[in-house]
Amino acid sequence: MSEKMYDELALKREIQEGFGVTADVSQAIVFRVPVSHTAEATLFLTNKKQLYLYVTGKSKILLSDIKTIIARMGLKSELFIPPKGRPTYFEEAARSKFIEVFPGRKHVNDEDLMFYRTLVPYNPALVLISEVKNGEVYRFDSDAATKWRVAAKFAYRRIRTS
Repeated sequence: MSEKMYDELALKREIQEGFGVTADVSQAIVFRVPVSHTAEATLFLTNKKQLYLYVTGKSKILLSDIKTIIARMGLKSELFIPPKGRPTYFEEAARSKFIEVFPGRKHVNDEDLMFYRTLVPYNPALVLISEVKNGEVYRFDSDAATKWRVAAKFAYRRIRTS
Protein backbone atom coordinates (compact mmCIF):
# COMPACT_ATOMS: atom_id res chain seq x y z
CA MET A 1 0.00 0.00 0.00
CA SER A 2 1.21 3.45 -0.81
CA GLU A 3 1.60 6.34 1.61
CA LYS A 4 -1.40 8.06 0.00
CA MET A 5 -3.61 5.07 0.80
CA TYR A 6 -2.43 5.08 4.42
CA ASP A 7 -3.18 8.80 4.69
CA GLU A 8 -6.67 8.33 3.25
CA LEU A 9 -7.33 5.40 5.58
CA ALA A 10 -6.15 7.45 8.58
CA LEU A 11 -8.38 10.35 7.49
CA LYS A 12 -11.37 8.02 7.16
CA ARG A 13 -10.71 6.63 10.66
CA GLU A 14 -10.34 10.12 12.21
CA ILE A 15 -13.64 11.23 10.68
CA GLN A 16 -15.43 8.05 11.75
CA GLU A 17 -14.18 8.30 15.34
CA GLY A 18 -14.56 12.06 15.73
CA PHE A 19 -17.79 12.73 13.85
CA GLY A 20 -19.51 9.38 13.30
CA VAL A 21 -19.61 9.94 9.54
CA THR A 22 -18.67 7.13 7.19
CA ALA A 23 -16.80 8.93 4.44
CA ASP A 24 -14.91 6.80 1.94
CA VAL A 25 -12.38 9.05 0.20
CA SER A 26 -12.67 8.53 -3.54
CA GLN A 27 -10.64 11.60 -4.57
CA ALA A 28 -8.55 14.00 -2.49
CA ILE A 29 -8.71 17.43 -4.11
CA VAL A 30 -6.15 18.98 -1.75
CA PHE A 31 -4.49 17.03 1.04
CA ARG A 32 -3.17 18.69 4.20
CA VAL A 33 -2.64 22.12 2.70
CA PRO A 34 -1.99 25.00 5.10
CA VAL A 35 -4.97 27.29 5.74
CA SER A 36 -3.31 29.39 8.46
CA HIS A 37 0.00 29.44 10.31
CA THR A 38 -1.13 26.57 12.56
CA ALA A 39 -3.96 24.78 10.70
CA GLU A 40 -4.20 22.51 7.68
CA ALA A 41 -7.12 21.29 5.62
CA THR A 42 -8.05 18.36 3.42
CA LEU A 43 -10.74 18.71 0.78
CA PHE A 44 -12.02 15.40 -0.53
CA LEU A 45 -14.81 13.84 -2.54
CA THR A 46 -16.58 10.73 -1.22
CA ASN A 47 -17.93 7.76 -3.17
CA LYS A 48 -21.38 9.36 -2.86
CA LYS A 49 -20.06 12.49 -4.64
CA GLN A 50 -20.22 14.61 -1.48
CA LEU A 51 -17.48 17.17 -0.95
CA TYR A 52 -16.08 17.49 2.59
CA LEU A 53 -13.52 19.78 4.16
CA TYR A 54 -11.61 18.45 7.16
CA VAL A 55 -9.62 21.05 9.13
CA THR A 56 -7.20 20.37 11.98
CA GLY A 57 -4.94 22.71 13.85
CA LYS A 58 -2.32 22.86 16.55
CA SER A 59 -4.00 25.75 18.34
CA LYS A 60 -7.53 26.73 19.33
CA ILE A 61 -9.89 27.06 16.35
CA LEU A 62 -13.37 28.56 16.66
CA LEU A 63 -16.39 28.11 14.41
CA SER A 64 -15.88 31.68 13.16
CA ASP A 65 -12.30 30.75 12.16
CA ILE A 66 -13.61 27.75 10.19
CA LYS A 67 -16.14 29.98 8.42
CA THR A 68 -13.34 32.41 7.50
CA ILE A 69 -11.13 29.58 6.25
CA ILE A 70 -13.96 28.23 4.09
CA ALA A 71 -14.58 31.64 2.54
CA ARG A 72 -10.88 32.28 1.89
CA MET A 73 -10.47 28.85 0.30
CA GLY A 74 -13.16 29.79 -2.22
CA LEU A 75 -15.76 27.35 -0.89
CA LYS A 76 -19.38 27.54 0.27
CA SER A 77 -20.45 25.55 3.32
CA GLU A 78 -23.68 23.62 3.60
CA LEU A 79 -23.45 21.86 6.96
CA PHE A 80 -21.09 22.03 9.94
CA ILE A 81 -20.99 18.51 11.34
CA PRO A 82 -20.96 18.33 15.16
CA PRO A 83 -18.74 15.90 17.09
CA LYS A 84 -19.91 12.29 17.35
CA GLY A 85 -22.63 11.71 19.93
CA ARG A 86 -23.34 15.42 20.42
CA PRO A 87 -25.90 16.53 17.82
CA THR A 88 -26.64 19.77 19.70
CA TYR A 89 -22.97 20.60 20.37
CA PHE A 90 -23.02 24.09 18.83
CA GLU A 91 -26.24 25.03 20.67
CA GLU A 92 -24.99 23.74 24.05
CA ALA A 93 -21.59 25.41 23.79
CA ALA A 94 -23.11 28.73 22.66
CA ARG A 95 -25.60 28.64 25.52
CA SER A 96 -22.85 27.99 28.09
CA LYS A 97 -20.74 30.87 26.69
CA PHE A 98 -23.79 33.14 26.84
CA ILE A 99 -24.51 32.14 30.46
CA GLU A 100 -20.86 32.90 31.37
CA VAL A 101 -21.32 36.46 30.13
CA PHE A 102 -24.91 36.98 31.32
CA PRO A 103 -25.35 34.72 34.38
CA GLY A 104 -28.64 36.33 35.43
CA ARG A 105 -30.52 35.80 32.16
CA LYS A 106 -33.18 33.10 32.41
CA HIS A 107 -34.80 33.17 28.95
CA VAL A 108 -32.35 32.78 26.11
CA ASN A 109 -33.49 32.65 22.48
CA ASP A 110 -31.74 31.91 19.18
CA GLU A 111 -31.10 35.57 18.42
CA ASP A 112 -29.22 35.91 21.72
CA LEU A 113 -27.02 32.92 20.85
CA MET A 114 -26.24 33.93 17.25
CA PHE A 115 -22.94 35.65 18.13
CA TYR A 116 -21.94 33.08 20.75
CA ARG A 117 -22.18 30.23 18.22
CA THR A 118 -19.22 31.76 16.43
CA LEU A 119 -17.17 31.44 19.64
CA VAL A 120 -17.64 27.66 19.93
CA PRO A 121 -14.36 25.67 19.79
CA TYR A 122 -14.30 23.50 16.64
CA ASN A 123 -11.03 21.62 16.23
CA PRO A 124 -10.99 19.31 14.31
CA ALA A 125 -13.75 20.46 11.98
CA LEU A 126 -15.71 18.60 9.32
CA VAL A 127 -17.82 20.60 6.90
CA LEU A 128 -20.05 19.48 4.05
CA ILE A 129 -19.31 21.77 1.10
CA SER A 130 -22.03 22.83 -1.33
CA GLU A 131 -19.97 24.70 -3.91
CA VAL A 132 -16.49 25.59 -5.09
CA LYS A 133 -16.63 29.22 -6.18
CA ASN A 134 -14.92 30.08 -9.48
CA GLY A 135 -13.65 26.52 -9.83
CA GLU A 136 -10.51 27.22 -7.77
CA VAL A 137 -9.49 26.01 -4.31
CA TYR A 138 -7.07 28.26 -2.46
CA ARG A 139 -4.45 27.58 0.20
CA PHE A 140 -2.64 29.82 2.68
CA ASP A 141 0.73 31.14 1.54
CA SER A 142 2.48 33.70 3.70
CA ASP A 143 4.73 34.74 0.80
CA ALA A 144 1.86 35.65 -1.55
CA ALA A 145 0.63 39.24 -1.74
CA THR A 146 -2.92 38.29 -0.69
CA LYS A 147 -1.67 35.48 1.62
CA TRP A 148 -3.66 32.97 -0.50
CA ARG A 149 -2.84 31.21 -3.76
CA VAL A 150 -4.50 28.58 -5.94
CA ALA A 151 -3.93 25.03 -4.70
CA ALA A 152 -6.16 23.19 -7.19
CA LYS A 153 -8.68 23.74 -9.92
CA PHE A 154 -11.88 21.83 -9.23
CA ALA A 155 -15.45 22.52 -10.31
CA TYR A 156 -18.21 21.38 -7.94
CA ARG A 157 -21.74 22.45 -7.17
CA ARG A 158 -24.14 20.31 -5.21
CA ILE A 159 -27.63 20.24 -6.65
CA ARG A 160 -30.17 19.67 -3.93
CA THR A 161 -32.83 17.08 -4.63
CA SER A 162 -35.90 16.23 -2.62
